[in-house]
Amino acid sequence: MNREDLPSMLGFLSDAAVAKHLSRAVQTGQATPPQVALRKASEELAHASRWRTAPVRDLVEQAMIRHDGNRAAADGWLAPRLHATLRMTRAEAADNRLWNHLAMVVAPDYVAWRHRRSDTDAGQGAATVTRFSGPHYTQAFSRLWWAAELFRDGSDYRPVEVACRLQDVLQTTMRLDVIDHRPTAQAIVKILGRRLAAGERRMGDRVNALSAAVNAAGSTLVYEVLAPDGGPEIDALRDWIDESEHAAAVPWERLPEGPDDGTVRQASVDALVPIFDRLLAEAPLRDRGTRRQGLAEPVSAGVSLVKPSDRA
Repeated sequence: MNREDLPSMLGFLSDAAVAKHLSRAVQTGQATPPQVALRKASEELAHASRWRTAPVRDLVEQAMIRHDGNRAAADGWLAPRLHATLRMTRAEAADNRLWNHLAMVVAPDYVAWRHRRSDTDAGQGAATVTRFSGPHYTQAFSRLWWAAELFRDGSDYRPVEVACRLQDVLQTTMRLDVIDHRPTAQAIVKILGRRLAAGERRMGDRVNALSAAVNAAGSTLVYEVLAPDGGPEIDALRDWIDESEHAAAVPWERLPEGPDDGTVRQASVDALVPIFDRLLAEAPLRDRGTRRQGLAEPVSAGVSLVKPSDRA
């Protein structure tokens, strides 16, 4: 993508504008969306370092260079760095217009590169519409930012790398209401990381089985009581956001540091791990050879993206 066409700041772009200008050629990566029309349809954000487009553009270009042979692996590299670059509250991140702008104006080539399907006799593979404008667990950039937000342990992004190694975590587990409970998120990552290290097979099926079991049990078990969590320190988060005005670019060769807003209580994680281990052991692994199985049980509609403290 031509850097000269890049606006200096991120903005808001409506779903209607995406629908109007998203063509099949854009979805396949053969064409760039009409930048003049899109910029006219966009509402530019305030001039602040955290909304600058250049650092985000640098990240996506580096991700494509580093992971050209394994596009899925780009998720684990990009998610923590995107989160540490776009410093914002959950309330701000819940506005899908921001992600629409990023996907259509700043990095449409990345969306097509990362998510276009394989070519067939019927034609060239394309990225689906929801990768450009869709739910937080589907949209190309929103899913990465939220993965980093939900699975980080305070300033530590290492659990995010584990979560992003399993696509079903982003597509299934992130849909659960209970994943907003930090000890639950860390317990799930700990169990899955241990099984990955052991070389277990059918990890996608295990993710879906565990997600369904944890979600179903959450209707009768109160995880907040079993595993108390004080929640993040809002003042520390806001200090981290304010520091973006003078922060250096995120490192490429090591993980960045997230907001120092408090780690999850280890005792709470330890309380949930044996419960979740038992749920997974008792949950059936669905055979996805005949049809794609999302969750063994349907998830509740919607997911709690915004904490009451984020509404201020």
